[in-house]
Amino acid sequence: MSVVSAPDRQWLSLGPASRLAGVDPDTLRRWADEGRVEVYVTPGGHRRFDRRAIEALVLTRRPGARPLASLGASPERLARAYRRSYTSDAAAHVLPADDDAERERYRRDGRRLVEALVAHLDADAADGAGRTRSEAEATALVDDLARRLAASGTSLTEAVGLFVAARRPFLDELTGLGRRRALDAARLAALYERASGLLDRLLLRLIATYQEATR
Repeated sequence: MSVVSAPDRQWLSLGPASRLAGVDPDTLRRWADEGRVEVYVTPGGHRRFDRRAIEALVLTRRPGARPLASLGASPERLARAYRRSYTSDAAAHVLPADDDAERERYRRDGRRLVEALVAHLDADAADGAGRTRSEAEATALVDDLARRLAASGTSLTEAVGLFVAARRPFLDELTGLGRRRALDAARLAALYERASGLLDRLLLRLIATYQEATR
Protein backbone atom coordinates (compact mmCIF):
# COMPACT_ATOMS: atom_id res chain seq x y z
CA MET A 1 0.00 0.00 0.00
CA SER A 2 1.25 3.49 -0.88
CA VAL A 3 1.05 5.57 2.32
CA VAL A 4 1.60 9.32 2.17
CA SER A 5 1.45 12.14 4.67
CA ALA A 6 -1.70 14.23 4.81
CA PRO A 7 -0.89 17.76 3.70
CA ASP A 8 -3.60 20.33 3.22
CA ARG A 9 -5.65 18.47 0.61
CA GLN A 10 -9.24 17.36 0.31
CA TRP A 11 -9.30 13.73 1.38
CA LEU A 12 -12.19 11.34 0.72
CA SER A 13 -13.05 8.15 2.53
CA LEU A 14 -13.35 4.88 0.58
CA GLY A 15 -17.07 5.11 -0.18
CA PRO A 16 -17.17 8.66 -1.62
CA ALA A 17 -13.86 8.11 -3.44
CA SER A 18 -15.07 4.91 -5.13
CA ARG A 19 -18.32 6.59 -6.18
CA LEU A 20 -16.38 9.52 -7.63
CA ALA A 21 -14.05 7.12 -9.47
CA GLY A 22 -16.96 5.07 -10.78
CA VAL A 23 -15.62 1.76 -9.45
CA ASP A 24 -16.69 -0.45 -6.59
CA PRO A 25 -14.97 -0.01 -3.19
CA ASP A 26 -13.17 -3.37 -3.43
CA THR A 27 -11.54 -2.32 -6.72
CA LEU A 28 -10.36 1.02 -5.31
CA ARG A 29 -9.12 -0.68 -2.14
CA ARG A 30 -7.13 -3.17 -4.21
CA TRP A 31 -5.62 -0.39 -6.33
CA ALA A 32 -4.55 1.36 -3.13
CA ASP A 33 -3.03 -1.84 -1.71
CA GLU A 34 -1.10 -2.36 -4.95
CA GLY A 35 0.18 1.22 -4.98
CA ARG A 36 -1.77 2.18 -8.10
CA VAL A 37 -3.70 4.95 -6.38
CA GLU A 38 -2.32 7.43 -3.86
CA VAL A 39 -3.80 6.86 -0.39
CA TYR A 40 -3.32 8.30 3.08
CA VAL A 41 -3.87 6.00 6.04
CA THR A 42 -5.12 7.63 9.23
CA PRO A 43 -3.70 6.68 12.63
CA GLY A 44 -6.84 4.60 13.06
CA GLY A 45 -6.06 2.61 9.88
CA HIS A 46 -8.70 4.16 7.59
CA ARG A 47 -7.93 4.94 3.95
CA ARG A 48 -8.27 8.49 2.66
CA PHE A 49 -7.96 9.38 -1.03
CA ASP A 50 -6.86 12.70 -2.55
CA ARG A 51 -9.88 14.12 -4.39
CA ARG A 52 -7.66 15.63 -7.12
CA ALA A 53 -6.02 12.27 -7.80
CA ILE A 54 -9.42 10.58 -8.08
CA GLU A 55 -10.67 13.31 -10.43
CA ALA A 56 -7.58 12.79 -12.60
CA LEU A 57 -8.39 9.08 -12.69
CA VAL A 58 -11.96 9.88 -13.78
CA LEU A 59 -10.65 12.01 -16.66
CA THR A 60 -8.79 8.99 -18.05
CA ARG A 61 -12.10 7.12 -18.22
CA ARG A 62 -14.00 9.85 -20.07
CA PRO A 63 -14.35 10.47 -23.82
CA GLY A 64 -11.17 11.89 -25.31
CA ALA A 65 -8.82 9.32 -23.82
CA ARG A 66 -6.58 8.10 -26.63
CA PRO A 67 -7.66 4.76 -28.11
CA LEU A 68 -5.41 1.77 -27.60
CA ALA A 69 -4.44 1.59 -31.27
CA SER A 70 -2.99 5.11 -31.16
CA LEU A 71 -0.96 4.11 -28.10
CA GLY A 72 0.52 1.11 -29.86
CA ALA A 73 -1.86 -1.66 -28.75
CA SER A 74 -3.61 -2.17 -32.08
CA PRO A 75 -5.24 -5.52 -32.94
CA GLU A 76 -2.41 -6.04 -35.46
CA ARG A 77 0.30 -5.54 -32.83
CA LEU A 78 -1.53 -7.84 -30.42
CA ALA A 79 -1.81 -10.47 -33.16
CA ARG A 80 1.98 -10.29 -33.60
CA ALA A 81 2.36 -10.76 -29.84
CA TYR A 82 0.29 -13.93 -30.14
CA ARG A 83 2.47 -15.22 -32.97
CA ARG A 84 5.60 -14.63 -30.88
CA SER A 85 3.97 -16.49 -28.02
CA TYR A 86 3.07 -19.42 -30.31
CA THR A 87 6.66 -19.62 -31.52
CA SER A 88 8.22 -19.52 -28.05
CA ASP A 89 5.73 -21.89 -26.41
CA ALA A 90 4.32 -24.03 -29.19
CA ALA A 91 3.32 -26.88 -26.88
CA ALA A 92 0.84 -24.63 -25.06
CA HIS A 93 -0.90 -23.65 -28.32
CA VAL A 94 -1.46 -26.96 -30.11
CA LEU A 95 -4.62 -26.41 -32.13
CA PRO A 96 -6.91 -29.43 -32.68
CA ALA A 97 -6.92 -28.97 -36.45
CA ASP A 98 -6.27 -31.60 -39.13
CA ASP A 99 -5.52 -29.25 -42.01
CA ASP A 100 -4.20 -25.80 -42.79
CA ALA A 101 -7.66 -24.41 -43.53
CA GLU A 102 -8.94 -25.36 -40.08
CA ARG A 103 -5.85 -23.96 -38.37
CA GLU A 104 -6.30 -20.71 -40.28
CA ARG A 105 -9.93 -20.57 -39.15
CA TYR A 106 -8.82 -20.81 -35.51
CA ARG A 107 -6.29 -18.03 -36.06
CA ARG A 108 -8.77 -15.84 -37.92
CA ASP A 109 -11.30 -16.16 -35.13
CA GLY A 110 -8.52 -15.43 -32.64
CA ARG A 111 -7.80 -12.16 -34.44
CA ARG A 112 -11.51 -11.30 -34.41
CA LEU A 113 -11.60 -11.99 -30.68
CA VAL A 114 -8.65 -9.65 -30.11
CA GLU A 115 -10.45 -6.95 -32.13
CA ALA A 116 -13.55 -7.37 -29.96
CA LEU A 117 -11.47 -7.14 -26.79
CA VAL A 118 -9.78 -3.94 -27.97
CA ALA A 119 -13.14 -2.45 -28.97
CA HIS A 120 -14.51 -3.28 -25.52
CA LEU A 121 -11.58 -1.61 -23.78
CA ASP A 122 -11.76 1.47 -26.01
CA ALA A 123 -15.50 1.94 -25.40
CA ASP A 124 -16.01 4.71 -22.86
CA ALA A 125 -17.97 4.01 -19.68
CA ALA A 126 -20.79 6.12 -21.12
CA ASP A 127 -20.89 3.99 -24.28
CA GLY A 128 -22.85 1.11 -22.80
CA ALA A 129 -24.07 0.00 -26.22
CA GLY A 130 -20.52 -0.23 -27.54
CA ARG A 131 -19.35 -2.31 -24.60
CA THR A 132 -22.37 -4.58 -24.85
CA ARG A 133 -21.92 -5.06 -28.59
CA SER A 134 -18.21 -5.89 -28.38
CA GLU A 135 -18.70 -8.28 -25.46
CA ALA A 136 -21.54 -10.01 -27.33
CA GLU A 137 -19.26 -10.48 -30.34
CA ALA A 138 -16.49 -11.89 -28.13
CA THR A 139 -18.98 -14.21 -26.41
CA ALA A 140 -20.26 -15.54 -29.75
CA LEU A 141 -16.70 -16.29 -30.86
CA VAL A 142 -15.97 -18.11 -27.60
CA ASP A 143 -19.20 -20.12 -27.90
CA ASP A 144 -18.18 -21.24 -31.39
CA LEU A 145 -14.68 -22.08 -30.17
CA ALA A 146 -16.01 -24.16 -27.29
CA ARG A 147 -18.29 -26.18 -29.58
CA ARG A 148 -15.51 -26.82 -32.09
CA LEU A 149 -13.10 -27.90 -29.36
CA ALA A 150 -15.71 -30.23 -27.92
CA ALA A 151 -16.45 -31.72 -31.35
CA SER A 152 -12.73 -32.26 -31.99
CA GLY A 153 -12.38 -34.43 -28.89
CA THR A 154 -10.31 -31.88 -27.01
CA SER A 155 -10.81 -32.38 -23.27
CA LEU A 156 -12.20 -29.60 -21.12
CA THR A 157 -8.87 -29.36 -19.31
CA GLU A 158 -7.05 -28.94 -22.63
CA ALA A 159 -9.62 -26.37 -23.83
CA VAL A 160 -9.19 -24.31 -20.67
CA GLY A 161 -5.41 -24.58 -21.04
CA LEU A 162 -5.58 -23.23 -24.59
CA PHE A 163 -7.71 -20.28 -23.49
CA VAL A 164 -5.48 -19.45 -20.51
CA ALA A 165 -2.36 -19.65 -22.67
CA ALA A 166 -3.98 -17.35 -25.24
CA ARG A 167 -5.00 -14.68 -22.73
CA ARG A 168 -1.47 -14.23 -21.38
CA PRO A 169 -0.02 -12.41 -24.44
CA PHE A 170 -2.97 -9.99 -24.41
CA LEU A 171 -2.50 -9.01 -20.78
CA ASP A 172 1.29 -8.93 -21.16
CA GLU A 173 0.93 -6.53 -24.08
CA LEU A 174 -1.24 -4.21 -21.99
CA THR A 175 1.39 -4.20 -19.26
CA GLY A 176 4.11 -3.53 -21.82
CA LEU A 177 2.07 -0.65 -23.17
CA GLY A 178 2.33 1.09 -19.81
CA ARG A 179 6.13 0.76 -19.82
CA ARG A 180 6.59 1.87 -23.44
CA ARG A 181 4.27 4.85 -23.36
CA ALA A 182 4.54 5.83 -19.68
CA LEU A 183 0.77 5.44 -19.55
CA ASP A 184 -0.97 6.97 -16.55
CA ALA A 185 -1.02 4.31 -13.84
CA ALA A 186 -4.70 4.85 -13.13
CA ARG A 187 -5.71 4.31 -16.75
CA LEU A 188 -3.46 1.29 -17.12
CA ALA A 189 -4.94 -0.20 -13.94
CA ALA A 190 -8.46 0.41 -15.20
CA LEU A 191 -7.67 -1.16 -18.60
CA TYR A 192 -6.04 -4.19 -16.99
CA GLU A 193 -8.97 -4.59 -14.60
CA ARG A 194 -11.53 -4.47 -17.40
CA ALA A 195 -9.54 -6.80 -19.65
CA SER A 196 -9.07 -9.35 -16.86
CA GLY A 197 -12.75 -9.16 -15.93
CA LEU A 198 -13.92 -9.72 -19.50
CA LEU A 199 -11.46 -12.57 -20.05
CA ASP A 200 -12.64 -14.20 -16.82
CA ARG A 201 -16.26 -13.99 -18.01
CA LEU A 202 -15.30 -15.44 -21.38
CA LEU A 203 -13.45 -18.32 -19.73
CA LEU A 204 -16.52 -19.18 -17.67
CA ARG A 205 -18.59 -19.01 -20.86
CA LEU A 206 -16.16 -21.34 -22.63
CA ILE A 207 -16.51 -23.90 -19.85
CA ALA A 208 -20.32 -23.66 -19.75
CA THR A 209 -20.70 -23.93 -23.54
CA TYR A 210 -18.26 -26.85 -23.73
CA GLN A 211 -20.14 -28.72 -21.01
CA GLU A 212 -23.45 -28.06 -22.75
CA ALA A 213 -22.04 -29.32 -26.05
CA THR A 214 -20.80 -32.57 -24.50
CA ARG A 215 -23.93 -33.58 -22.60
